[in-house]
Amino acid sequence: MRLSRDEARILAAMREGATLKAHRTVDGAKVHRLHPLEGSPVEVAGRDVESLKRRGLIISNMKFPVATYLLTEHPR
Repeated sequence: MRLSRDEARILAAMREGATLKAHRTVDGAKVHRLHPLEGSPVEVAGRDVESLKRRGLIISNMKFPVATYLLTEHPR
């Protein structure tokens, strides 16, 4: 399984304690942000988040309006 640089950066940040969240805007658009333990949130590409989900590396708690993604124990 080959990860892109951005996908690897997201997983590394989550492993170090950052929280990945999907925020819904008023018009229904989804914005993904990585919230580090210190500092400001950083927007990440939705395609990278979707790729990590498809590979079974992260899962979502499916909450509205902000879903939080979690690392999985084993990729599918």
